[in-house]
Amino acid sequence: MKLIKLFLVFSILATLVSCTLTENVYINKDGSGKFSVDMDASSLMAMMPNDSLKSEKNIDSTFSFKQLFIENKDSIAKLPKAEQEQLKKLENFNIRMNMNSDAKQFLFSMNTDFKSVAELQDVMATMNTINAIQNTNKSKTVTNQFVPSSGFGTNNSVLNYSYNGKKFIRKATVKASQMNKTATDSLQAYEAIFASSNYILKYHFPRRVKKISNTTALFSEDRKTITIQYPFKEYMENPDKLNIEVEFE
Repeated sequence: MKLIKLFLVFSILATLVSCTLTENVYINKDGSGKFSVDMDASSLMAMMPNDSLKSEKNIDSTFSFKQLFIENKDSIAKLPKAEQEQLKKLENFNIRMNMNSDAKQFLFSMNTDFKSVAELQDVMATMNTINAIQNTNKSKTVTNQFVPSSGFGTNNSVLNYSYNGKKFIRKATVKASQMNKTATDSLQAYEAIFASSNYILKYHFPRRVKKISNTTALFSEDRKTITIQYPFKEYMENPDKLNIEVEFE
């Protein structure tokens, strides 16, 4: 499948250049919503020679992890049972790739719906687990086809979300016992990327925001959307810096 091969190539190359990662959360009145991680690696396209781009067709494609798992079921069946279970949690994710050689644009997005923000704990834990799976030789070929988690990095934190209609909380707790070695290795491996990359939170709520704990947050005109931007390197070193509490009117 040509799209899979192209996805794999760009997943690897995207870790070599600066990019912007945006964590988007849309919450409805009943607490359900949509979660996405969006990566803008257009700087990668800008670095590529025009001659090498002429042969590539522009792509604007959406496909699902479930579809990919079906097509690669034989390879996945060779993984340990525990790793298969972790991959299965990604079945409800959709992927969108938008590559435009003329505009020098490359955008990647992973998204899924949720019934409660509490489900996002499993989402982030799964992405971190895929990171760990890719560090093993036996799994690298399989998982690299599906998610550029090596580009997302890992900061060894446990991320929790809660929402009750009156307050929204995003809280990252650093796993101190593992932070020294694993986090240091991750930071060193991707230091060049993180130095010029940004991590952005963009949260969309059904009610107007009355108060937020992070003083750098920007508001939309209707005060229902907040945006917080943080240097990726600092976020990786101090994931709890993006902990926020939001109160609504």
